[in-house]
Amino acid sequence: MSDIEIAQKAKLLPVVEIARERLGIGAEHLVPFGHNKAKISLDYLNKLPENPNAKLILVTAMTPTPAGEGKTTTTVGLGDALNRIGKKTTICLREPSLGPVFGMKGGAAGGGYAQVVPMEDINLHFTGDFNAIALANNLLAAMIDNHIHHSNDLKFDVRRIAWKRVVDMNDRALRDITVSLGGPANGFPRQDGFDIVVASEVMAILCLSTSLRDLKERLGNILVGYTRDQKPITARDLNAHGAMTVLLKDALQPNLVQTLENNPAIVHGGPFANIAHGCNSVIATKSALKLSDYVVTEAGFGADLGAEKFVDIKCRKAGLRPRAAVVVATIRALKFHGGVQLADLNKENLAAVEKGLANLERHVNNVRNHYGLSCIVCLNAFTSDTEAEMALVQRKMAHHAAPVVVSRHWANGSAGAEDLARTVVDVVENQPSDLNFVYQDSDTLWQKIEAVAKKIYGAAAITADVKVRKQLQQLQDSGYGHYPICIAKTQYSFSTDAGLRGAPSGHDVNIREIRVSAGAEFIVVICGDIMTMPGLPKQPAATSIDIDDDGKVVGLF
Repeated sequence: MSDIEIAQKAKLLPVVEIARERLGIGAEHLVPFGHNKAKISLDYLNKLPENPNAKLILVTAMTPTPAGEGKTTTTVGLGDALNRIGKKTTICLREPSLGPVFGMKGGAAGGGYAQVVPMEDINLHFTGDFNAIALANNLLAAMIDNHIHHSNDLKFDVRRIAWKRVVDMNDRALRDITVSLGGPANGFPRQDGFDIVVASEVMAILCLSTSLRDLKERLGNILVGYTRDQKPITARDLNAHGAMTVLLKDALQPNLVQTLENNPAIVHGGPFANIAHGCNSVIATKSALKLSDYVVTEAGFGADLGAEKFVDIKCRKAGLRPRAAVVVATIRALKFHGGVQLADLNKENLAAVEKGLANLERHVNNVRNHYGLSCIVCLNAFTSDTEAEMALVQRKMAHHAAPVVVSRHWANGSAGAEDLARTVVDVVENQPSDLNFVYQDSDTLWQKIEAVAKKIYGAAAITADVKVRKQLQQLQDSGYGHYPICIAKTQYSFSTDAGLRGAPSGHDVNIREIRVSAGAEFIVVICGDIMTMPGLPKQPAATSIDIDDDGKVVGLF
């Protein structure tokens, strides 16, 4: 059966029952969205005591491939398996973006018998959080143009407006556009563009905010443009942050759903890890840590992107301290990084597996030695994997002090991940974990970028033209130097060249653009040819998605 067919056959419990029986949350503290989805009241969550024994587990992965590695599937399977062996566990995931759902990557609800449900709702409109983020973002954009049209008392330099509109869809035609055409009644024409919602600073702010007050303060700090003498203008100067907070007040409450095995899952926020910081909300993670003894969360794409930002942005800002990291790998991905083409990944190829191990080894080394986390490798099994290939991985990885566990959660649910769960518990209880940051707050912005590029990506140097170097120095001099950095680059390689597989070293990381996210409190560093508004592939997934006469969705994975 397909993922959606498995999900549609699931026997869901009412979400109020999941909340009451699994988490001890009364129905009065929920805002239901039908029978199977609900938001949890922030007032209730704020009053909960801390759980000093709660343990946070990060799920990350080796460098992604077109074959798919199953990081979300592993997060769900591990959470179910921990519950199966008697550990009170909640999983925390990001919400899917409609761009990948209708594009090429797919959804973010897991797969096989390790899914969060209702799958269609989660992968489509869910509880409307992304719509609220888009509206808040675009309200600010409209207020900028409206202010310029009527008076421009703030003296915006229309050449230096730093705020884009967003839409939650891949649409390359909107990357660079001209707005306000049609004469004086429509404002002043200028070059503009759209980003995808998950790249919006509003998304990052929602995911990093700790309260409604914090959310409003951060929104007010958004840097939207400059005057002709390059003085910054913020959303607070436009008095836009109050109305934006109103649009986001419900979206700030985390969403509760369940897995196929009726275990609790909090799905909230959704920044991409290749162009944003790639983690679910701080509120969701901290709430789960109050409600459970184990919390399993994921960070987007490979451990060079999502996990680095999880550590250097989310953990740094929120004071989170994960106890271990699970690095997801597959035999297929190892063969791909070993040079095998996509069509041949199902054929046994021990030489390619061994060659591709360089990619996994670097990720494990980064997790253990640069992030300071105990590490477990989850070898997510596919039916095409051979015993010889799996044995080779376990033998070659033995010296890394990171146990390799074969897991079959996609096919068997929690039963298939029980060995993984027991290994995670053993590592958490018997191995110390001492979180490290890749760089220090006191480092300059240039030093921070260089640290990530050299330590994590294996680069020889970072490069930038005079304009970018000047902008970085201006930000440093203007008091932004203590901010962490958020590098936007391709997810398909340690380098900025998506075609470089394996573990390339000695390459240069070129900085193309710098953006200030003063509300989120980090600096976005755009490298290579990465786009903050993706395009659809030649054959988008949307062409396969449909609905029958009875209202049943088909073709959604």
